[in-house]
Amino acid sequence: MSEIGLKARILLMTLAPTGLLAMALGSYFIWHASQDLQQQLLERGFQTVEHLQIPAAQALLEGEPEEFRETLANALDRIDVRAVTLYDSERNLLEHSGPTMMPTQRTLGVDTIGAGSGLQVGETVGSSRFLLPLLASPELLEDRLQSQIEADALLGWLEVELSHANTQLRRYQMLLTTLVMVLAGLLLTTFTISQMSRRITDPISLSNRAIAQISKGQLDVRLNPQGSRELDDLAQGINTMAQTLQSAQGELQQNVDQATEDLRQTLETIEIQNIELDMARKTAQEASRIKSEFLANMSHELRTPLNGILGFSNLLQRTELTNRQQEYLGTIEKSADNLLAIINEILDFSKIEAGKLILENQPFNLRDLIQDTLTMLAPAAHQKNLELVSIIYRDTPIGLSGDGLRLKQILANLVSNAIKFTQEGSVSIRTMLEQEDDTHVLLRISVTDTGIGLTSTQQKSLFQAFTQADNSMSRQAGGTGLGLVIAKHLVEQMHGEIGLDSRPGEGSEFWLTARLEKSSQAGDDLPATPLQGIRAAVMEPLTLSRQALLHNLEDLGLEVTVYDNLPALEMAVRTPQPDEPIQLVLASVRSPGTRDDMVFDTLNRWMADDSCKIILLTDTTEHYPSLDQLPPSACQVLSRPLCTRKLYRAVNQLFRPEPVMPAVIPGRADKPQITVLCVDDNEANLRLVETFLSEMGARVLTATSGEQALQIADREIIQLIFMDVQMPGMDGRATTTELRLREELADCEPRPIIALTAHALAEERRRLIQCGMNDYLTKPISPDQLSHCIFRWTGINLSMPNTAAPSATPILARAVGPKTLPILDYREGLQLAAGKADLAQDMLAMLIKGLPGDRVLIEKHMSQGDDEALLDVVHRLHGATRYCGVPQLRECCLQAETLLKQGEKSQMAISQLIEAIEQVRAAYHTAEHAPSG
Repeated sequence: MSEIGLKARILLMTLAPTGLLAMALGSYFIWHASQDLQQQLLERGFQTVEHLQIPAAQALLEGEPEEFRETLANALDRIDVRAVTLYDSERNLLEHSGPTMMPTQRTLGVDTIGAGSGLQVGETVGSSRFLLPLLASPELLEDRLQSQIEADALLGWLEVELSHANTQLRRYQMLLTTLVMVLAGLLLTTFTISQMSRRITDPISLSNRAIAQISKGQLDVRLNPQGSRELDDLAQGINTMAQTLQSAQGELQQNVDQATEDLRQTLETIEIQNIELDMARKTAQEASRIKSEFLANMSHELRTPLNGILGFSNLLQRTELTNRQQEYLGTIEKSADNLLAIINEILDFSKIEAGKLILENQPFNLRDLIQDTLTMLAPAAHQKNLELVSIIYRDTPIGLSGDGLRLKQILANLVSNAIKFTQEGSVSIRTMLEQEDDTHVLLRISVTDTGIGLTSTQQKSLFQAFTQADNSMSRQAGGTGLGLVIAKHLVEQMHGEIGLDSRPGEGSEFWLTARLEKSSQAGDDLPATPLQGIRAAVMEPLTLSRQALLHNLEDLGLEVTVYDNLPALEMAVRTPQPDEPIQLVLASVRSPGTRDDMVFDTLNRWMADDSCKIILLTDTTEHYPSLDQLPPSACQVLSRPLCTRKLYRAVNQLFRPEPVMPAVIPGRADKPQITVLCVDDNEANLRLVETFLSEMGARVLTATSGEQALQIADREIIQLIFMDVQMPGMDGRATTTELRLREELADCEPRPIIALTAHALAEERRRLIQCGMNDYLTKPISPDQLSHCIFRWTGINLSMPNTAAPSATPILARAVGPKTLPILDYREGLQLAAGKADLAQDMLAMLIKGLPGDRVLIEKHMSQGDDEALLDVVHRLHGATRYCGVPQLRECCLQAETLLKQGEKSQMAISQLIEAIEQVRAAYHTAEHAPSG
């Protein structure tokens, strides 16, 4: 209905009742006329039989019905008469005129017509039959004096059939006439209403058109009077509205013109400012680029002298110094370490600003990573008597894949900050699983301290660059204010978040989430509950440390009982429960209410009586002369925070000691022994690593190929393998895969395999771990790196003997081109050889000896376009240069190898490499034949 127009509504409202009324009246009149026609038909039928009644009765009285035949035939001429029949009293046909009568379907009653005459009316299809009994009336009998017929006796029957054709025709005529009249009336009404409605709709349409014109902005439109009070009011309202809008438009146009002028002036000002801002932006970008380049160059330039400071400080510590000199030297080394950390933070921040800080994806062990981080920071915490612990919930996956070094950097920063701003109490790391699917995990790591806490204002500015929460405290603790900014960016790159919850005076909780991949190659290599069946007693007064210790012991399978003090523990050891003696005691030197000497006396009694095995727990800052006198077969000393691997090795050494290899180096009987296999096809590299390890007291086996390494590994007991990556024939990856297969078939414990490579891209390092190697070291290899790696994977601490020679501190690459580097650097060669002049000379001589052959191979493979063979030669030469003082040649090898591995054009780099080879040979021969003096 809402879509019907006003004119249609008026017509509908008028025609609907009119049409209904006309139909009702027409129907009534048609019905009434039909009843009249029916009544007329009945009257004609009665009149007909009444007209024929007397002649028919006379014919029957006279007994001559045939004389009535003509009368019957004449009766057919009457209106609607179809047939006439005369019957005797028994309803036998006497005379009939007209067609055969149709059979009667129903009998109609007679109201007033023929009442009392015995008339019977029947109805057939298309006709009506009137049956009248013929009686002997007194009038007829008077004419017959001697008649024997009684009055009112039945003489016969007279039946007349009237056709309905004329009546039906008159009905149709009447119906048609009525319908025509109704339709004519409706059409006349429609025309009249339509003409009248135009006087309403036309003014409304005119008003609509005027409103449409006004909406299009034609505000000068005006409406004339419409001839009706209501419509005139509407037109007057539209005219008033148009006039008001016209006035408002004029004012608005003036305002728009004024605003346009103001805007034009503003845009001119903004355009000038944009030009100035664009110039300032370009200036800032250029300044930022120059700053980034400056920071990168300066960081490398600063690292070089710092590297010398740290290296020579390390060498100086090996000489005999007075206590004051040792104190001064410690201050120098600590200051250099702090300066190096600041430089690293600035360089990382510069990379973040430039968008060049890319995370690697390598397998790592989460538990080892966290525990190594705390071990590194433990001395700083213990110097302030802080409790430092780590708790990893058991449902947290250990083997993960990601950038472990960056995650370690984040945790080291958070823990270091917590230690700096905590004066008493504890610092703890908790690691838990937030979400997990088939391939990824979401970890939540929190660092909680009991330090000074932070206000809400300090928390808001904490993750801003060069900002520190408390300037007074930061001056004491040091730092650049970049650590948390770098940590925030690193966490975001790991698809996680970082935040904190803190209250002043109540400590702080820094938390982070990180989404990492699962990895089966860095899982927990410790067997499940390896120490099951051993009963242990624990006496640890520090609450968090005790909780972490119990957690580790339960994971290793020990049955643990906790004791609060030394007397209770001594009572349990002296009088154990039946069939449940205490086999292992883990005790802290700090026993509540007991002096240190009493603790050592008690432990010595237990060891003398062989009552139990002992693991003594100390801080890294605790030094007791009695510790050096404890027999390692009965007592092991571990520093807090405890590492699961160290704890496992300590218990194993107490209960399942491994056979000690005999000393093979004179004067080294006091050194811990370990058999190491070194595999490298380069004779110089192999000799250098063998020299370092032998000086540390290790038994060294060497192999120049993968096949030879497999033969040695089958017949020798080896604790660690250093494996070169690229070798002719069976390379390092293939050799490692075969070793792992043989270990699996022999069902023996896998031996740590460490890759040695001169230059490895991120993708290549991932392949090294995937093939079964445990770790990798980048050449040049220093004694400190070897010692740390051996300690990490075996728990045996090896170190170089004290010497006053320069340390083998790795030489950092300089941010300069190969052309600017020196051709020969004897001082660098001496450092790489750990201060051994004869070794440095031999290493350089072997390098020079092999250069002609290397050049021939390089030119041959380059001319043949065999990049794979060319890469093998360049990689081998690069590894050899890592141990000699040939900076220019080493840099050329680095550039050529990088381009070959990345599949880029390397012709220019190879040409520079060949040129550098000749320059090194010429410089060496010149120096060799130069007069001494």
